[in-house]
Amino acid sequence: MNPKRRGRSRERGGHRAVPLIGSVFALFLGVSAATAQGTLDRQIRDAAARSQTLWVSYRVPAVPRHGDWGCQHQTRISLEGPTEVIVLARIENGKVGKVRTASPDCEIDSGSLPLVALSGVTPEESVRWLTSLAKAAPDSAADSVARGALGALAMHGTPAAVPPLIDIARNDGSRKLRGEALFWLAQRAGREAVATINSAVDNDPDTEVKKKAVFALSQLPKDQGIPILIEIARSHRIPEVRRQAMFWLGQSKDPRAISFFEEVLKR
Repeated sequence: MNPKRRGRSRERGGHRAVPLIGSVFALFLGVSAATAQGTLDRQIRDAAARSQTLWVSYRVPAVPRHGDWGCQHQTRISLEGPTEVIVLARIENGKVGKVRTASPDCEIDSGSLPLVALSGVTPEESVRWLTSLAKAAPDSAADSVARGALGALAMHGTPAAVPPLIDIARNDGSRKLRGEALFWLAQRAGREAVATINSAVDNDPDTEVKKKAVFALSQLPKDQGIPILIEIARSHRIPEVRRQAMFWLGQSKDPRAISFFEEVLKR
């Protein structure tokens, strides 16, 4: 799946590119309007029953931000851009194989596969479904799906998307997913997010997750992140975590960080 910014669909090299623009899209594979009124799970099951491999998509309100977060699913969210996010999932033999996101003005290249655009999906349904993917049994394939689901959750405008991110950051058995959830929580930059990231720095049993939490702090607005990073660099009990905080302070070029380094050098 390769989201690209365009204003119209096109055919290229045997690949159908479909622009996801407008309120209701043609549903490939004969998915009926009545089906579209059902739950998200039901819509996906109905679509999967008609093709061995396909993409499904739906849109939900996006977290309010500035600027444009682009057409690549891995692009970091910036502030105040599109009011909706498109969630895309590749279904293979009845199972989710990939999760991606795109801006509403992106052209979606689905390769040679059908693309089913679902309608009537509520943010709460989407949060429940994506959370179930993120908490799936860990293996190499599920881990990739879980990371995509976490990124999609972080872009949801509903406050209901935050508790699952916090729960995974605190409690998931995979250190990779705990670190990923911490990163996406930093993009939300709310009070609960900061508290969870701080808790991971202090309490997560894995040093690598602690370091990812420090990186997540560097992604917060500077008035939130810089003072915490300085405190970690000054007093955290684990030298490796202190070094990580100092590294990201150096990258920030913030005057408070420069003053802190001057203080350290004078000791």
